Amino acid sequence: MLQQIMTVNPRELDNSPEKLVEIITQTADDRQAGDIAILKVTQVSYLTDYFVIMTGFSRTQVRAIADAIDEKVEQSLGRLPLRVDGQTESLWIVQDYGDVIVHIFLAKEREFYNLEAFWGHGERIVFEPSRSRQE
Repeated sequence: MLQQIMTVNPRELDNSPEKLVEIITQTADDRQAGDIAILKVTQVSYLTDYFVIMTGFSRTQVRAIADAIDEKVEQSLGRLPLRVDGQTESLWIVQDYGDVIVHIFLAKEREFYNLEAFWGHGERIVFEPSRSRQE
């Protein structure tokens, strides 16, 4: 029996930074990431358009969140991060997608580096966790 192989054509996809943020946040929420924050820094930084910051509660969970994001973004948008750092220690993993940079912290590291305060002049976008997590 022949199987049809689907290939992702990037021109047919919504490759906007906003769609990427949506996929990242939903995937992180599915993996039980805590306190997901979205900062739009387009007006205050040339580095990227958005930071997505979240907390993992163990090194294993930090790695699992990062792996799930990599997989879902590649599957949905045909994109891989340009750079990834911190996978070995898994205290703080950074995934750079160009227009979106993802920061997955352990709680202590997130509190220490406090990126939300440092980039506080960026616009904070509200993220609503899924209903199943709220109940």
